[in-house]
Amino acid sequence: MTLASVLDHIDTNLDAALNRLTDLLKIQSISTDPAHKDDCDAAADWLVADLAGLGFQAEKRPTPGHPMVVAKSDGAGPHVLFYGHYDVQPVDPLELWDRPPFEPRIEQTATGPVIRARGASDDKGQLMTFVEACRAWKAVHGTLPGPITIFFEGEEESGSPSLVPFMEANAPELTADIALICDTGLFADRVPAIVTQLRGLVGEEITITGPDKDLHSGMFGGIAINPARVLTRILADLHDDTGRITLPGFYDGVPPLPDDLRAQWEGLDFDHAAFLGGVGLSVPAGETGKMPVEMIWSEPTCEINGMWSGYTGAGFKTVLPSKASAKVSFRLVGQQDPDRIRAAFHDFVTARLPEDCTVDFAPHGASPASQMSTDHPAFEQARAALSDEWPDAAAFVGCGGSIPIAGYFKTLLGMDSMLIGFAKDDDQIHSPNEKYDVESFHKGIRSWARILDRLNG
Repeated sequence: MTLASVLDHIDTNLDAALNRLTDLLKIQSISTDPAHKDDCDAAADWLVADLAGLGFQAEKRPTPGHPMVVAKSDGAGPHVLFYGHYDVQPVDPLELWDRPPFEPRIEQTATGPVIRARGASDDKGQLMTFVEACRAWKAVHGTLPGPITIFFEGEEESGSPSLVPFMEANAPELTADIALICDTGLFADRVPAIVTQLRGLVGEEITITGPDKDLHSGMFGGIAINPARVLTRILADLHDDTGRITLPGFYDGVPPLPDDLRAQWEGLDFDHAAFLGGVGLSVPAGETGKMPVEMIWSEPTCEINGMWSGYTGAGFKTVLPSKASAKVSFRLVGQQDPDRIRAAFHDFVTARLPEDCTVDFAPHGASPASQMSTDHPAFEQARAALSDEWPDAAAFVGCGGSIPIAGYFKTLLGMDSMLIGFAKDDDQIHSPNEKYDVESFHKGIRSWARILDRLNG
């Protein structure tokens, strides 16, 4: 039996695959809402039954929150673990949906048919691409494609409180040669991509206090310290005129961009004007001399996420505020140490406090960056397989955000991850009228079949 036979089976049975996805999308598995606890259970049960029907040893595993789904198959070849999540975001505001969010349908658009429903792209449509690839493989070959562990979570959209304890308690059975994660997308809506680096994150809230109460600015202005002025000066000092971050030691552990990766990224022909134009901007504001994609994927950042102080209501109130606050976040790359970055930020702020001012810090999470080792042969095998399926050659790319599960696979289970997904930028995940292109679903199934063929070749 050949790969061509598997691909033909996928093409012939696409309607049946879409019907199965539709059935899963009807289940209202909103993990953040306790009212939908039974729906999350139902989604897990649906997946267990579907995977068992394919020949996996599938189980619903309890946690203090929503259950995990773990399924396993035997066979020869490299052992892969495939991760996805069956829970979905809330649907609010409901009035902005064109139709009920849990009544999925195929809708014709100017760019082709799409599957419209909550969870279509994030992440039910994505995870089912892999399941359907396994289904086609089983139909053609009579067996599943080698040793596979499937790991579906039910709390990704609510902070994954049960994830780390479950992984620690079940580390031996979850550990594989490599992990596959399907919660990403195509680059520029057309180029198949394998995410090989994810930025880490440090968040911090600071509050600077001066006088013990708000003051009349006519009586005290000029003689009394103003915390808002102190705060804005400190925040402005975090960047120099070139956009470089001035925190001492901040760039320790930031690696140079490898030449081969730079060449791949240059070949992507990223249109930063179109990217920024979509949000009413035009000029990259990052560090001078960096490619726009570097600014998003491989360079660390320091951003002010919010500021408040004094009177902010309607009209005007001439107060000199007692307090001024801000939320600041740092995206990390390479080997940057989140704890050292936080400590350096504390020292940076404290050193700039004038007399009569104090500062309070409130931490908001810390996670290191994830850097995958593309030396593992699976990376080039997957890139070749994706390039065979799509018109554009696949590329190794970065991701500006953070996907904690990839880091957990590395730190807790000692394995690298390949993040491969087929979502598009306009899928409206987490928003009303979420969709997933039928092409993404169809070619996603074919892509996984090609990858499994390469891995088992």
